[in-house]
Amino acid sequence: MSGTPFVATDSGTIGYNLCFVPRPSHGFTIPPTVRGSHTRINSGLRFCTNLVKVAPPFMLDGRSVTLIDTPGFDDATKSDTEILRMIALFLTETYQHGKKLAGVIYIHRISDFRMDRRSTRNFRMFREICGDSTFKNVIILTNMWGQIGTDVGKARERELASDLFFKSVLEKGAQMLRHDNTLESAQAIIKRLSDNNPLVLQIQREIVDEKKDILQTAAGTELNKELLTEKKRHEQELRSLQDEWQAAMSAKDEETRREIEAEARRLQKEMSRIEAESKNLANNFQKEKADLEQHLKDMDAEAKREQRRMQEQDQLLPEMERHRKTMMKMMDLQDQWKGKSAVSAKGELEEARREIDAKATKLQNDMNRMEVEYKKLADSLQYPS
Repeated sequence: MSGTPFVATDSGTIGYNLCFVPRPSHGFTIPPTVRGSHTRINSGLRFCTNLVKVAPPFMLDGRSVTLIDTPGFDDATKSDTEILRMIALFLTETYQHGKKLAGVIYIHRISDFRMDRRSTRNFRMFREICGDSTFKNVIILTNMWGQIGTDVGKARERELASDLFFKSVLEKGAQMLRHDNTLESAQAIIKRLSDNNPLVLQIQREIVDEKKDILQTAAGTELNKELLTEKKRHEQELRSLQDEWQAAMSAKDEETRREIEAEARRLQKEMSRIEAESKNLANNFQKEKADLEQHLKDMDAEAKREQRRMQEQDQLLPEMERHRKTMMKMMDLQDQWKGKSAVSAKGELEEARREIDAKATKLQNDMNRMEVEYKKLADSLQYPS
């Protein structure tokens, strides 16, 4: 899996769309302009900044959207257990805060001409996190189209649609779309997701509603099964090495013996790592849950502040435009009175002039005040670089 983006809606009072999107991975990017020129990735989640990142909300077609950047299970710098733990942690906490997912994207490079062992493993994890009931809100997104010819890409797209792994998901309502790394493409993807009816992912339901430990979830079980399979494979390799070691000893082949012993030590180290991963998956989950709780509260408060700022801006601009038009009318009236015939009554002309001057002064003061307020509002929307 090249990455797992999620999209959700907030069931709270401000009603914005929350989009979970993985960091640019293997050519997948959301252009900055889709988020607005002043947004930036927020590193407020200090304990997991290398795994889950939250961007400030932005407006798209009148909706407030927040992108959540998560890694895929092919991340070279983190273990699969660490990735699952942090994704599960974030998803369950957001669900407890009333946010339901409106969509999930599975990213696959169209330039990959086969589903290797790592890819199939990742897709199985993806399925177990989501659950069959949410596949109608899933998009299988192909990218890297610029690296292959169009005809080759289309042929590969047809192959993927009939692939054993993707076909079962597509048959249950998932869609296959292309991303060509343009603003229009990125916006279309987000719009497609944000129109969905929000659903609860399987791992959210298992941990929050069914009170399961992460090891008891379908995703946790799948990962443990993969770890057990890997451990058994290493055990078989060790048994084979034992036979080779005995043969090397009998032949007094010291060089081969040293190579075998080095390989055996490597396998033992790998087996120890696998055992530690399985234990750490459960142990660290509850510990980090409390930390994320506070960070999510901060994120929710920031989203509401942003929503209020946007609403204030929307209200301020029409008011300024109305005052501008009224000011223009007052100026026209002044011109009309100045051109009035000299035979007009002096008292009538003077009274009208004073009335117009007073209204013009008040409007000018209102305009000046609103310009100051608008400048303050605009400054508050600037995010630090």
